[in-house]
Amino acid sequence: SNTSPPTITGTPARGEALVAGTGSWAGTTPIGFAFQWLRCDGNGANCGDITGATNTTYTLADADVGFRLRVEVTASNSDGSAFAVSDATVPITAAAGPVNTGEPLISGSPVVGQRLSATTGTWTGAQPISFAFQWVRCGPAGGLPDASNCAMIPGATANTYVLTQQDSGIRIRVKVTASNSGGSTTVASDPTAAIGGQAPVNTRRPSVTGSWVEGQTVTVNPGTWTGSAPIAFTYQWLRCNAQGGSCAGIPGARTTQYRVTAGDVGAKLRVDVTARNPSGSTTVRSTESATVAPAGPAGIIVLPSGERSIPVTSVPANHRLVVSQVQFSPNPVRSQTAPITVRVRVTDTRGYVVRSALVFARSTPLVTRAIRPTQPTATDGWVTFSMQPRFTFPQPRSGFNVQFFIKAYRAGDPPLAGVAAYRLVQVRLAG
Repeated sequence: SNTSPPTITGTPARGEALVAGTGSWAGTTPIGFAFQWLRCDGNGANCGDITGATNTTYTLADADVGFRLRVEVTASNSDGSAFAVSDATVPITAAAGPVNTGEPLISGSPVVGQRLSATTGTWTGAQPISFAFQWVRCGPAGGLPDASNCAMIPGATANTYVLTQQDSGIRIRVKVTASNSGGSTTVASDPTAAIGGQAPVNTRRPSVTGSWVEGQTVTVNPGTWTGSAPIAFTYQWLRCNAQGGSCAGIPGARTTQYRVTAGDVGAKLRVDVTARNPSGSTTVRSTESATVAPAGPAGIIVLPSGERSIPVTSVPANHRLVVSQVQFSPNPVRSQTAPITVRVRVTDTRGYVVRSALVFARSTPLVTRAIRPTQPTATDGWVTFSMQPRFTFPQPRSGFNVQFFIKAYRAGDPPLAGVAAYRLVQVRLAG
């Protein structure tokens, strides 16, 4: 016999599951139970069996909306069977709207440029439940509990959000709206800590521009940067090797412009650009310049000695070549048959060392023979001749000399014009 009626637990809304309890029974054991769910009118009367609903659980359907449900439990043992009916539920509603049981949470570093992530929180209600997100900016106090006085961030409707400069110094929350067939509910997360500023971040490398020639003024562009405003820049120009490495600071070169000096010739220049704001500083090295060339005519190069060498083609018509040095070895000449080495150096009237100038050398009168009487000057302006004494070479004796004629000229110039230079020199003889 039944001593307490069957029970029904669960949310009385469409899509939810109800669970039947057997109630309490007395009688010879074992006692078995069978279930039949009943659909009743709004007063809990005029009940009818729900076809196929014979389990301990029953999922509420569209047909149950507006009705009240009961469950009939039949208990059976070896002595017979009896049944009892539960109390009626309240009228079944269309669905249970979302109910928040755990607020959304925000994770991530509260610093400009970092990504925050939000959870939906935990919810009950008729399934399925969908979620929508809206990130908001709140004041230093974090806003009202429902974040109703916080400003929506346009377009920030995903479950993640990347903090921008506009967020610096404020607090961020996320509002989550849960929706199902029973309605929708919105709750807000707790606020983050105040968003910290972002140290400068370089997004386009600094670069240097200008004419990379001694005496010219060149310029650095700081590149592009992100980070909390304001951002200030400082500069340090660097002198590097020909490969752009092993750089060293140039004393006093700390502005956006720099006048190239003789000390930079043969080197490459770069700039360390340091960006600073209240959140920190970042230093980025610029691209490298071209190799710095010396000032002067086209093709000028600086020799290891510091002298400057130009091609003969860079000697203008209003200047001339100069046979600046002639050296003999041996000097004095003591042999009538041993070769004599003659070294000639060519410069121009401006003092540049001249390379690729043609030099002609011979004794006068013709008492020597050169295998190559005409040769070009080398990069350092020197050319070397080997003179072999002829049978007419005089017997060496003190107080006598052999004279040589030297001509330096440019290929293609008129024979008696152009930039040619001429010189007569003598080497001493000794007996």
